[in-house]
Amino acid sequence: MTPSLKHRSFSRALLASALICSLSVTSVWADPPEGKGHGKGNSHHGHKSKHHKSEHKSDFSTTDALIAAGITVAAARSLALNNQLIQFSPLPPGIQKNLMRGKPLPPGIAKKVLPAPFIKQLPHHPGYEWRAVGSDLVLVALSTAIVVDVLKNVFD
Repeated sequence: MTPSLKHRSFSRALLASALICSLSVTSVWADPPEGKGHGKGNSHHGHKSKHHKSEHKSDFSTTDALIAAGITVAAARSLALNNQLIQFSPLPPGIQKNLMRGKPLPPGIAKKVLPAPFIKQLPHHPGYEWRAVGSDLVLVALSTAIVVDVLKNVFD
């Protein structure tokens, strides 16, 4: 091989290597697809967040303002113990994660009837109903079945 041919082969190999490296670097610096990638911190970098659901149509009207239960978990737990309402089975994890304030009551949840003496000891909210959902005490809007407040593990 002549020196100019060696130089040409080396130049081609160097150019091919540089091209491959530049293509692989751009894929590393590319943004991940929507919903994929690194964590869900507060830095949005211009991406629309899925956490701003108030911008979208909600399942409940704005007149169904979320109210507080008016009782602490400790006080509700004490009332449950006094009324011997304990050892209710918790919800399965898949349903439990869907039980949250401002969301509709997940479908397929069996409503447990709470004794009247126990309900009378809880704060009264017109238009709302106390329900036992798994081992949690839940305040639900009667008109929309929206969960207004969840007191976790009251009946545990």
